[in-house]
Amino acid sequence: MTRAFVFPGQGAQTIGMGRALADAYPAARAVFDEVDAALGESLSTLIWDGEIETLTLTANAQPALMATSLAALRALESEGFAITDAAFVAGHSLGEYSALAAAGALSISDTARLLRIRGTAMQSAVPVGVGAMAALLGLDFATATEVAAEAAQGDVCQAANDNDPAQVVVSGNKAAVERAVELAKARGAKRALILPVSAPFHCALMQPAADAMAEALASVTVNTPRVPVVANVRAEAVSDPDQLRALLVEQVTGSVRWRESVAWMVAQGVTEFWEIGAGKALSGMIKRIERASATKAIGTPEDIAALKA
Repeated sequence: MTRAFVFPGQGAQTIGMGRALADAYPAARAVFDEVDAALGESLSTLIWDGEIETLTLTANAQPALMATSLAALRALESEGFAITDAAFVAGHSLGEYSALAAAGALSISDTARLLRIRGTAMQSAVPVGVGAMAALLGLDFATATEVAAEAAQGDVCQAANDNDPAQVVVSGNKAAVERAVELAKARGAKRALILPVSAPFHCALMQPAADAMAEALASVTVNTPRVPVVANVRAEAVSDPDQLRALLVEQVTGSVRWRESVAWMVAQGVTEFWEIGAGKALSGMIKRIERASATKAIGTPEDIAALKA
């Protein structure tokens, strides 16, 4: 059975995530300690005992979700599983950073600092209220892209996340995204709704954040990953460090091509996907993309015990 490890993106965060892993596995706790030290604050206290509103702030959620994913991976490794058990790694948006850290392309400390910069830059790139994102359910990607183009009318409106065959997220100026919601309904969408997000991610309005990431990534060491990384904006495997660095910059304003990424891995023979970290959102998407795929969500000691059994 050919396996891929996948890493969740924003929205999966919950208070208490990763605590049981840290309690059960010293290697998992060490990840949270390393992230706390890299950021110069106790992010783990916020993750385990804080307020969800504070954890959900982009600058906190991004490094917190990465820490939880890497803690789950270290716990798996403690039980004899290895990153090289996977043929590929991939992550959804910020999850791509988790995938790169998992594959050894980035250190955990550098990844935490990069995600803090990324989250802060994405939040500040667009004044609150100027941008929006909306989920269009029941439209295919081609139709959703047409809807976004028609809705733009001189503003920005782009397909930001191609999540699965019936879920595309559009992003851009608030008025354009609101027009896209109405157009999508007229084109037969089952549902079209504005999402409760704090900024319009993965569209041209994020260019200031892309510039900030280009500067931040220029001073960070990127190694050749131990497992090929399926990049969001390419929907195929990449292992060249310079390419990976450039694609992380491109990813800030580019589409997350998740549906195509999963389909590409399936075409390479992947039959099983392990979702490493918080939640099960990617497992649901993967099942809708390729029904025959086996999925496992691994975010607790119980999940790991079930794997061993």
